[in-house]
Amino acid sequence: MTALKPLSGVRIVDMSRMAPGPYCTMLLADLGAEVIVVGGGRAGLPVSSFARGKDYITLDLKSAAGQLALAELVKTADVFVESFRPGVAARLGAGYAQLSELNDKLIYCSLTGYGQHGPLAREAGHDINYLALTGILGAIGPAGSEPTLPLNLLADFAGGSLFAAIGILAALYERKTSGKGQHIDAAMIDGCLSLMSMHYPVWNTPVMPARGKGWLTGEAPYYRCYRCADDKYVSVGPLEPQFFAALWNDIEGGAIPDHMTKSQWPRIEKSFEKWFLTRPRDDWARHYAGMDACVFPVLDPDEVWQHPHIQARYQGTAGPESVPTAPRFSRSELPVQATDTTDKTEAILAALGISPSQIAAAYPESERSRVHSKAVEWPPILTDE
Repeated sequence: MTALKPLSGVRIVDMSRMAPGPYCTMLLADLGAEVIVVGGGRAGLPVSSFARGKDYITLDLKSAAGQLALAELVKTADVFVESFRPGVAARLGAGYAQLSELNDKLIYCSLTGYGQHGPLAREAGHDINYLALTGILGAIGPAGSEPTLPLNLLADFAGGSLFAAIGILAALYERKTSGKGQHIDAAMIDGCLSLMSMHYPVWNTPVMPARGKGWLTGEAPYYRCYRCADDKYVSVGPLEPQFFAALWNDIEGGAIPDHMTKSQWPRIEKSFEKWFLTRPRDDWARHYAGMDACVFPVLDPDEVWQHPHIQARYQGTAGPESVPTAPRFSRSELPVQATDTTDKTEAILAALGISPSQIAAAYPESERSRVHSKAVEWPPILTDE
């Protein structure tokens, strides 16, 4: 008999929009939670990339019938997730104080950029702004140049989605003891501050004296990328002495320089640059396979799924259109779920005992034909005009 998924039996009502909230609830859906996404209104639906394993309904929360339907749904829920600016959910009748009155076991997660309190709480922002405010952006990039913009992985998904998911899981566990729900204030800047735990203490020290300077910033010649003969790149990261020795012995042989002494870095850099320019990237990948020299090819996103290791782990069950579930469990199987954004408002509300006339009032005909066309598609349509 197949083991239940870790979150089987947990019902999540998701009113989050854009990317961080929907990614958070996709992860929870992957773990077995039932996720019901509530769409409607000007905000439309979340980013389509994170739709798998979820059910979609549409409610007009400006109507009494829509708010009543949401209330009935929340009474059956374990978790509620929203990502509006502070105060917006309450104006829709979906604030924490309102919903916790209906269900005192409800875990309510507000996922925002700046949090529920403070001077910036109601300010607009995006990943780049949260990175700027927390010092992450100021630490990334070459010395003497502008900061480098990473993909929106750090604030949106690491500092936002993952910390929100951790909070939800912790609150579900705590509820077993207290019997009560609570409000989770998941701010992306808070997650970013936590992610910098190792880096704040070493800023302005020899380890990380400035942007682009130091051990892990790209200045050290044994922790950076090198151009190859085909203008592609390899990543080189033999930080530990035994790994550096393996690489140096392969490249130069003889006495191994102390790679932790900065005066040796120009020599090491010159040697590495010359070496890696002699052959194409994939030749180096084959050459260093199994050598424990910490040299690996820098793959473009469209090359990832053809890499032998990725293929071996996922055996055709995942790809660029359907990334794998994570992490893996010894008993609980987590197959990639299907994506179905078909509107299920009538079926889900009917199962709550809401009458057809009330459903019709909560879900106007005008909404049915248009709301699902308002999903935030990815990629966006960009032109050169």
